[in-house]
Amino acid sequence: MIAAPPRNAFPLLRNGLPNICGAEAAIAEVTSHANPIYPERTNLDLDQIQSGFACALHMHQPTIPAGADGSLICNLQNMFEHPHDGDNHNAGVFADCYARMGRFIPQLIDEGCNPRIMLDYSGNLLWGLQQMGREDVLDSLRGITHNPRYWPHVEWLGTMWSHAVVPSTPIPDLKLQIQAWQQYFAALFGTEALSRVKGFSPPEMHLPNNPDTLYEYIKALKDCGYRWLLVQEDSIEQLDGSHLPQDQKYLPNQLVAKNSKGETIAITALIKTQGSDTKLVAQMQPYFEMKGRGRQKLGEIEVPSLGSQIADGENGGVMMNEYPRDLIRVYHEIREAGGNHQGTVAMNGTEYLELLDAKGVKPEDYPQCQAIQQHKIWQRVEQPTAEAVAAAIEQLQAEDHQFHMDGASWTNDLSWVQGYENVLEPMNQLSADFHKKYDSLVAADPAVTQRADYQEALLYLLLVETSCFRYWGQGAWTDHARELHRRGEVALQG
Repeated sequence: MIAAPPRNAFPLLRNGLPNICGAEAAIAEVTSHANPIYPERTNLDLDQIQSGFACALHMHQPTIPAGADGSLICNLQNMFEHPHDGDNHNAGVFADCYARMGRFIPQLIDEGCNPRIMLDYSGNLLWGLQQMGREDVLDSLRGITHNPRYWPHVEWLGTMWSHAVVPSTPIPDLKLQIQAWQQYFAALFGTEALSRVKGFSPPEMHLPNNPDTLYEYIKALKDCGYRWLLVQEDSIEQLDGSHLPQDQKYLPNQLVAKNSKGETIAITALIKTQGSDTKLVAQMQPYFEMKGRGRQKLGEIEVPSLGSQIADGENGGVMMNEYPRDLIRVYHEIREAGGNHQGTVAMNGTEYLELLDAKGVKPEDYPQCQAIQQHKIWQRVEQPTAEAVAAAIEQLQAEDHQFHMDGASWTNDLSWVQGYENVLEPMNQLSADFHKKYDSLVAADPAVTQRADYQEALLYLLLVETSCFRYWGQGAWTDHARELHRRGEVALQG
């Protein structure tokens, strides 16, 4: 079943660490294309479809300094080594969950079904599987990534290397997180597979609503070749501040961001509705949700509605135990009802958007949305400037208890320190120290990102930003985070 990947110029490791930097120009060349991927591969015809459902599975394990002599290991390995702690007895089940789509997709295709799945694996997890020597898991994923019979049914989604939550990640690190995932994915699965990664899955489905933060986030995504991202319905609003009409949630939207300079940028968003969670995704609820939906107009063209959902692919008893049963059962029901290619069908995000392209639908035909709460800012700001936006935010925070800006600060200061006044958070300080040391060096010589010292410092920076450490509580997780931060500062001083 496994198709051998093409020879690849990117090694998995450099200097004994994951290959997450140093080939930025080469990766950009791979990802910057706008060539259609699916129209010549898909077996779907939009004219025969009334609605579609797109499901994504999110997989993540943090990296922790808990190996022999404090070495960096995957938390999955730690679970295997300490099976009697907490729910660590599930380690074997989790590992199988990471591999099983490599079995389910071929099985369903062999049984005459027409499945689709989108996969979101953090860089931590992919590196952890490689560290553990779990070639059984990786080979299972390679099969549905490289085999031309299977890969049109499977779409990989990009994400942040270390599952960093976007609104609370220092702005200059967003692109570093995005690029690190791309480079390691290319090392693991090859550049041809990376060239097909056009959708982005934000960790925890978090969307920043600070105007400058969101602008820079979208810019980073587009700079890295992404066409669309997944957003949650309660994180967006219409441009006038009203809620999106229900039908609009089942169409692609243009997510518009305006920064404090008045500059605007937009990216396509597919909207995850609130009608599902991990339990319901495991029971294939998105299919039943979309059976009640029909076609809609985008511009002058009628198209099928699409419902998009994402869930943890391994976490929770229902996903671990019920998903295999219901996944197979529902696809068999679709097949028996003659719905493999008509009615309500499974689709993937980029496949859907490219089929719309082929019908003549243009992104400017999509309805527009913006991040939640932003309309309140623009109602108070006539001429955008950094000062005017900051003043409006400060006033709103004082007057409106429902108003929030849960995102990282942004500054034009090249030190990246001013604007990050909450330096009591070691994550922000480590970021500031990293950029203070390396930004001018990289600007003068991009080859600096190939140096071992840069690679080590970047790895610790990204690891500290893992969402598992974002809110440092008490106990082992606190200790892990503090140790990663300490090593990062040592690396920067070296």
